[in-house]
Amino acid sequence: MFRAMRAVISSHSLNFVASYSITGCSVRGHRVRATTTLKRTITTTPPNLCPSLNADVLRNNNSEGREEEEVTEEETTAGRDVNIVSADDYSSLDQPREQTEHAVISAFDLFSIGVGPSSSHTVGPMRAGRIFINDLIELDLLEKVKMVKITLYGSLAATGKGHHTPQAILLGLEGSDPETIDTGTIPSRYAAILENQSLMLNGHHHIHYDMDRDMLWRWDQVLKTHPNGMRFSVFGESGELLATNEYFSVGGGFVVNEKTKVDENLFYKGVDKSSVHGARLSQTHSLSDPADSSSANRVQTEEDPAPPPYPFTSGDSLLALTKKHNMTIAQIVYDNELHFGYSDDEIGQKLMRIWAVMDDCIRTGVSSAEDKLPGRLGLRRRAPMLYRRLMRGFYTGVAAGSQVPLITASTSSSSHAIDAPEFDEHIPQAEFGRHPRGSETPTEEGLENRRSGLRSPRVVGSFKHPILPMPPRRTMIPAMDFLSCYAIAVNEVNASGGRIVTSPTNGAAGIIPAVLKYVVEFVTDDPDKAIETFLLTAAAVGMLFKRGSTISAAEGGCQAEVGVACSMASAGFAACMGADPETVLQAAEIGIEHNLGLTCDPIDGLVQVPCIERNSLGAVKAVTAAQLSMASQNVYSVTLDEAIEAMRLTAADMSVKYKETSLSGLARTVKIPLTVPAC
Repeated sequence: MFRAMRAVISSHSLNFVASYSITGCSVRGHRVRATTTLKRTITTTPPNLCPSLNADVLRNNNSEGREEEEVTEEETTAGRDVNIVSADDYSSLDQPREQTEHAVISAFDLFSIGVGPSSSHTVGPMRAGRIFINDLIELDLLEKVKMVKITLYGSLAATGKGHHTPQAILLGLEGSDPETIDTGTIPSRYAAILENQSLMLNGHHHIHYDMDRDMLWRWDQVLKTHPNGMRFSVFGESGELLATNEYFSVGGGFVVNEKTKVDENLFYKGVDKSSVHGARLSQTHSLSDPADSSSANRVQTEEDPAPPPYPFTSGDSLLALTKKHNMTIAQIVYDNELHFGYSDDEIGQKLMRIWAVMDDCIRTGVSSAEDKLPGRLGLRRRAPMLYRRLMRGFYTGVAAGSQVPLITASTSSSSHAIDAPEFDEHIPQAEFGRHPRGSETPTEEGLENRRSGLRSPRVVGSFKHPILPMPPRRTMIPAMDFLSCYAIAVNEVNASGGRIVTSPTNGAAGIIPAVLKYVVEFVTDDPDKAIETFLLTAAAVGMLFKRGSTISAAEGGCQAEVGVACSMASAGFAACMGADPETVLQAAEIGIEHNLGLTCDPIDGLVQVPCIERNSLGAVKAVTAAQLSMASQNVYSVTLDEAIEAMRLTAADMSVKYKETSLSGLARTVKIPLTVPAC
């Protein structure tokens, strides 16, 4: 309603006074008969310059002291919010998509630094909260705010508690940013907000905040633009509505709003739109209204009169560019980054910064002293034990290249060696103390194991049967074991709310770092070159998925997260192995083809089961896909573009129960002991 009167806020332009009538306001799901007229001064600017604060969206006014009354069915229908639909009826991918003129975005928007456990439910909402506060500051409204109301819709409401959505939004409103926030302070700051019922907007403006009253969870409703919708409203001293806006977290940390519908991140990750290069402000990517992305509304700047030098819309067009210009996919993406205003040095530094955070995330995961992950599942951390087992007998300083401990002929154990994992009777062990065939004397290794308190595993089965039982043994496949260990390490850090790189999402953040870590440690002789080639190539594939389908589990299930990450990692690995662009894109196709239909059904709404193990398998599958493509000699039946379209159709047909709502699948069949309250 009042669409023609909707205003976009900025610090630049014309002031006017607008009057609006509020009818049918929603109070905790009830309709209200009250009618009020508000007057306020707002400012306008071209719609693509900032996320608008919409002065007419007054449907969620929960001011105290307003009498709730029953209304007739006719009145309710007349005042119904046309932007809200039933969660069961919603699918954003079953309609023809309004395609953008090209798929090119910055690789540093696709790979961004944030916090766990979810890019769409944690990183995006935190950014949305901070954007909302920044707009209030520009309007000189912040000091007038006395109350904040937050409404979560669809998937955000269904799994938001397990994904730390409340923490993210509230800390975003306090002025925190996912890239710079101290992750160790998040639990204590959130606990203080709940205990004291106090919120410090932008870090200094104090208001009273009651979580039970001021945050509404509408899991049964979905805003039309995207299932991950949220609405922020602020009220003044007398309960008058000062400003309100809706935001949509569309996956990968990207945030859009109703007015701009920009899903390619013009400035939302940088939050401060004034600091963003003009090239990233020149292209809008409309989700529903073609008029919003027309040339009449598009912002053109003197800094960016032209599109990127190598725009591509599909895998086929990307392949054609590489052939026409005799360039690799990584080179195409690199030159497009120059168009976004980055220098050669800045591109290199940003890529190394991304890799440094990924690598540090792996290190944190394998060296964690914590036994369990947070949450009711009580899931045990496995990365430290897996890494100790893999590195048993290795020297810690060898890989560093400096202060390497001397390797001597001494038989005593080195103080620099990494210890073996502690014995756990619940973990199948190797054949400690086996006797050589036909010998009654235990081996020296067996005696040492006995002295260490390690017992031989029990052989299960009857020895009086024609089919004798197999003795327990452990295989050692280094590539698979290291890939699994790295991926699990990253996702355990993510599940605990640590520092993470969205690649392209948090739920699938372990796959790309795991494969790249394996390349750096075991494949390449030029790590810097491999890192740049891998990330830029993977980014190109991610752009194709973002344009042609989705990277949001709330839209497409887990195929949109783990499937896309597997495809990106496959392409990056093949590129680092020297494959030609056609083979690289075929690797990406294999990576997604065998993840089609993958559902998102996290148990208890936590990004733990099956998410962590799924990343491990995704990393192994990525390398396998790349190996298959390189062995196929460009003989294949399915193209990457066809696989992306198949993923879009699969997502459209998928039930909402399997789209990050924890309403079915494993989330329904696995019983959780209710030892603590669910809230």
